[in-house]
Amino acid sequence: GFSYLISYFDWSRGGIRISVIGDSTKLPTSLQKLINEVEETTKHNSRLQLIVAVSYSGKYDVVQACRSIAEKAKDGQIQLDDINESLIEQELETNCTEHPYPDLLIRTSGELRVSNFLLWQLAYTELFFAQELWPDFRKDEFVDALSSYQQRQRRYGARH
Repeated sequence: GFSYLISYFDWSRGGIRISVIGDSTKLPTSLQKLINEVEETTKHNSRLQLIVAVSYSGKYDVVQACRSIAEKAKDGQIQLDDINESLIEQELETNCTEHPYPDLLIRTSGELRVSNFLLWQLAYTELFFAQELWPDFRKDEFVDALSSYQQRQRRYGARH
């Protein structure tokens, strides 16, 4: 599965940068080492970026960001007044990408929730809920989601 995907595909040749977010400490040590090697090998690739969420949750992401900030405050690297939204965003795991805030989240399977996924990052994301299960979500359903998105007025939290 995942280890095969990571180890046997030549990511560097395709210009693909690989980033893994989530609590990788729950993975076997050999897989953690492989992930670190692939991330290091591909860190300068810029054609595409593949972000793999492994044992990831939005709550975990916010908690690990708070812990990192608390550690920096304890070590005197930052002051309490330095803590703001921008600092928190820098500590979120999705800081590994240039575009951490999705414009559109498509949720399949008829579920009407975000299921603890990218909780901070979805603050101004447009949501689209589809009845189809993921394996059955095809081009026509994707076009429907994009059409719905195009008809919306983006306000980013502002009242109009």
